[in-house]
Amino acid sequence: MIHRKAIDRLHVWKSSARRKPLLLRGARQVGKTFAVRRFAKSFPLFLEANFEEARDIHQFFEGSLDPGPICEKLSNYFRVGIVPGQTLVFFDEVQACPNALSALRFLREKMPDLHLIAAGSLLEFALESIPSQGVGRLSSLFMYPVTFEEFLLAVGEKGAWEMLQKAIPEKPLDVAFHRRLNEALKTYLTIGGMPEVVQTYCDTGNLHECQEILGDLWVTLRDDFAKYKAKAPQLLLNEVLESVCHQAGAKFKYSLVDRALVSKKIKDALELLVLAGLVRKVYHSDARGLPLGAQINPKRFKAILLDVGLHQRILGLDIPKMMTATGLDVVNKGSIAEAFVGQELVASQSSRQPASLYYWHREARSSNAEVDYLAVKGEQVIPIEVKAGGRGSMQSIRLFMKERRLSKGVRTSLENFGLLQELDIVPLYAISHYLN
Repeated sequence: MIHRKAIDRLHVWKSSARRKPLLLRGARQVGKTFAVRRFAKSFPLFLEANFEEARDIHQFFEGSLDPGPICEKLSNYFRVGIVPGQTLVFFDEVQACPNALSALRFLREKMPDLHLIAAGSLLEFALESIPSQGVGRLSSLFMYPVTFEEFLLAVGEKGAWEMLQKAIPEKPLDVAFHRRLNEALKTYLTIGGMPEVVQTYCDTGNLHECQEILGDLWVTLRDDFAKYKAKAPQLLLNEVLESVCHQAGAKFKYSLVDRALVSKKIKDALELLVLAGLVRKVYHSDARGLPLGAQINPKRFKAILLDVGLHQRILGLDIPKMMTATGLDVVNKGSIAEAFVGQELVASQSSRQPASLYYWHREARSSNAEVDYLAVKGEQVIPIEVKAGGRGSMQSIRLFMKERRLSKGVRTSLENFGLLQELDIVPLYAISHYLN
């Protein structure tokens, strides 16, 4: 089975003396429930309450939200003892019962030794609708699709992964391992990191079957749009999501979604998709210091989908062509290289805070320049230029570095590790490894 880093982080939470009830946050189908169930094997007792399936238990949270009586009722209903320190209590699809979500804030005070995790596919919507969550009483852990590193280990490429851990720009990988990792990257770009798809590939090695699973996931995500209909039309949400894929790599323009609609409606639909974790904005930052988020222009942004596999599926991936394509052909399709790097940058950030993505763009008559991503390593801003091939003048990144007086930049492509004056050359498959 796929080993998720989130499970390791859950073990850290388990043993923390300052542990609080945990909100496991992330888009639908990224593996939240799977991670909790695997983690639960480290406890003598496990109580899982799904608030969409067990509607009867909603009544336990009406009236008083005192954890003692609530836990007693849950224990008797599910026939599982709730013993602080021994039982893991899991509230799944907790957004279906807002009162249960509200009750979490009392557990820190009245049952501090109880291990409790809450998750839900539309948890962010529920959190937004509740005015107070009790500041400081809850912790969050954000989950995303399977990373390329997790994929490597899942498909049995531990040897290549171990060699990657030792590679740096000053010490490139052996050519054999570099080619092997690029081939693995080609597969990952084809299927993406949604756990069910990755597991299907591990079990069968069948790319066509993986595409069928991706199609099913796409239908499931679109069906979820019906739950947003009070805030935005289902058809518009679908149009905006598809437009995100088509506009990847460029400044997002509302007019390219539907010229007949006012931008306010499209903007609202996009914000719902962002809140659901399906879309991530990449904001323009002036980047004249840290934090990058303090210098953004909220009206200038790019957008990427949460997963490159879904991105490819929506664009209409041609499997026969993909199987015979060179690595360069693969990453050139639909700005997939830039979408992949964004996905890896999100996963490489702290899992305790919402991830953020930034880029830099200067629009001027005499000078039009853009740096694909801006990352932070230590206290240093690191500009990242994504190149499908590896060629190019790199004028934009050098201009940016000169203006901001930066000593280090990154070009990430299909090339092996290397150095190019003030630029570190980092393979696409290693961008997360490099930053960490």
